[in-house]
Amino acid sequence: MEWYLKALRQYADFEGRARRKEYWMFTLFNLIFAILALVIDGLIGTGAILYFIYVLATLIPNLSVSVRRLHDVGKSGWMYLIALIPLVGFIWLLVLLVTDSEPGDNIYGPNPKEENSGNYFGSAETLD
Repeated sequence: MEWYLKALRQYADFEGRARRKEYWMFTLFNLIFAILALVIDGLIGTGAILYFIYVLATLIPNLSVSVRRLHDVGKSGWMYLIALIPLVGFIWLLVLLVTDSEPGDNIYGPNPKEENSGNYFGSAETLD
């Protein structure tokens, strides 16, 4: 849940890098909350009003964490538009999103995995 909240706090931050864990945990919780909104809509009979409000509220955070994730693998955020190519674009974007971080610093900033490298005992936050 902390990764979801971190992405929401950085809702309009399109600079820097996001680890795989940050992106995929945000995506997981985003999916859970979207399904929950649909269920609540079904129970109270409002169509999909809550769902659409939720999707609109999380559109910018979703886009920003995706762009930061692409930065982490060394790609421009504009590479997100490759998803507009039918089938092949989505598959290529998925490959980029599951690819491990580019080691060390890149033009988008320091590797977020290595920010806590001084911690010799490790922590759940430094693992991916």
